[in-house]
Amino acid sequence: MPKITDPDLLNDGPTDNGTTEVFIDTATRRIKLNVFGNLSSSGVQNDNGVNLKALYSFLKEEWRNDPHAKNFAGFDFPMTPITDEAFEFVSGWDIESDAARYLIRDAGWTVKNLAGGTTQMWAGIIGLGFIESNDQLYFQQVTGGAAANVQLTGQINQAVQILRDDDGDGIFAEGSDFDRRGYFKIFAREQGQLYGAAQLADIGVTTLAAQAYRFPLSTGADLKITHTDVQIDANSDNTADVAPYAGMSITYHATPQVRSIGGTNRNFGIIINGNNGTAEQIYEFVQWSLRRATDIDADADSLIGKTADELLRFVGDTLKTRSASNPSGGGSGVFIDNYQTVDINRLTFVDNTGAERKRPFVAALTINFGDNLRLDAAAKFWVYFSTLPGAGNDFRGGRGNHRG
Repeated sequence: MPKITDPDLLNDGPTDNGTTEVFIDTATRRIKLNVFGNLSSSGVQNDNGVNLKALYSFLKEEWRNDPHAKNFAGFDFPMTPITDEAFEFVSGWDIESDAARYLIRDAGWTVKNLAGGTTQMWAGIIGLGFIESNDQLYFQQVTGGAAANVQLTGQINQAVQILRDDDGDGIFAEGSDFDRRGYFKIFAREQGQLYGAAQLADIGVTTLAAQAYRFPLSTGADLKITHTDVQIDANSDNTADVAPYAGMSITYHATPQVRSIGGTNRNFGIIINGNNGTAEQIYEFVQWSLRRATDIDADADSLIGKTADELLRFVGDTLKTRSASNPSGGGSGVFIDNYQTVDINRLTFVDNTGAERKRPFVAALTINFGDNLRLDAAAKFWVYFSTLPGAGNDFRGGRGNHRG
């Protein structure tokens, strides 16, 4: 069944026997949602569950008509609308369980106890963009914290709890209380796909409220990924063990690391050891690492791969590093050591200042000579640039001595 947006598709039952989409329990002031009849949890979240505005409208009809003689008139109405995408459950009313809350779509809400104190806040997280139906998205609510999976695969349309205050006293450091309104980041990282991520800054928000938010999040085929995970990690133990990946590593340094580029020292905080791999192989290793739920930092510090910032991107056939968060403190610049020399002209590095740096251009050529020159042991040849890119660039001709 599709997502319910019409309150006429909801039904309440006289008893809690699971044979209606909704059961309104006046004894506990809880609203239970059952996966039954028109209410489905199958497929992606945009195609199932129930729109919160539709549930609100249904409850209004039930309070007006009271078809099962539950004496609704003797109870405060459960919900207060703020907008079409923001509501409050008031007077001690609440949704019955997390399983039911995860069926709510297109909105956020606040829960208030009988005294009017806020005990819960939930934000409706909606993704905009193409996500394959079997992609497992996940999110982070604390900087450096653990990741949590979205309840279903595919694009997200799910409520996420952002505040818990069991006694409603406004103090969030007690017991199981928490306040997670200040940070949210969602990830899409699947093998063979371009990675996607979105966070509060991407939508111009600094603090989450009990409402719906829409995050730009999409993926697509990554044409630079040509090997499967087992071709990097044969026994699937989260350690690369196939050459050349087995010798590659990523280190997040506590102090800036100096690398000379074109005769000038530049600072970088994150160093990738490419183990003489091609640009594509280095990229594949790094992307594989960034889907690990284990430590990917090669030194004594620890950093979980699946929530670490992306480090590399291809622009055409040019591999570029990115500025990335470095919790060890050595800086956000990313450099690659030990790459194949034939790739030198298609690598670009971002240093700790955020500036892109490239090695001086290296030209390689093969010249075939006739026998007169080839057989002359004292023969010499000269190579010149025929075109200068622009003012301020000085080039020298090359001269070589024939050997053999």
